[in-house]
Amino acid sequence: MELFGLAIPAGIAVFLLLCIVVMYNGLIRIRNHCDEAWADVETELKRRYNLIPNLVNTVKGYAAHERELLDQVVRLREECARNWGTPGQQVDSEQRFQAALHGLLVRVENYPALKASSNFLALQEELANTENRIQAALRFYNGNIRDNNNRVQTFPSAIIAGMFGFKEREYFKLDDPAMAALPAVAL
Repeated sequence: MELFGLAIPAGIAVFLLLCIVVMYNGLIRIRNHCDEAWADVETELKRRYNLIPNLVNTVKGYAAHERELLDQVVRLREECARNWGTPGQQVDSEQRFQAALHGLLVRVENYPALKASSNFLALQEELANTENRIQAALRFYNGNIRDNNNRVQTFPSAIIAGMFGFKEREYFKLDDPAMAALPAVAL
């Protein structure tokens, strides 16, 4: 009878320990998914940064008087390429870079010969593909961040997260400069 009396508390302890291990391992997995997703975002951002010098050099030949905007794009590209901190630390420079790049692409519309250049068209297409890949990587990253934050904030995994130092993570969200530039519609 005494053996049966010890088996129940031992079974409960083993069950609780098993729950803790499962929750801890789940937190480790989601942390690793977040790190992997962020590495994917950084890869796509670097890809964009590598395209910019070619794009700027192509535009320079056609639009010499756009020098200030071109210099701004190059300066912001270099700033972003050096800034590999947390998502929150990167979002400001990325916002400014994205807006300057959008401004450059809008101004290109004034140069029909440039728009017809096969080199420029190839670069523009590659940049568009890269922007799509960045958006896909950001959606994947932010989805993993949501999952991480849900686990860190909800009971009972919040207890395990607190015990082992798991923290909420930052989302990375860039505003779409094309949406910001939409004209207001008056009725």
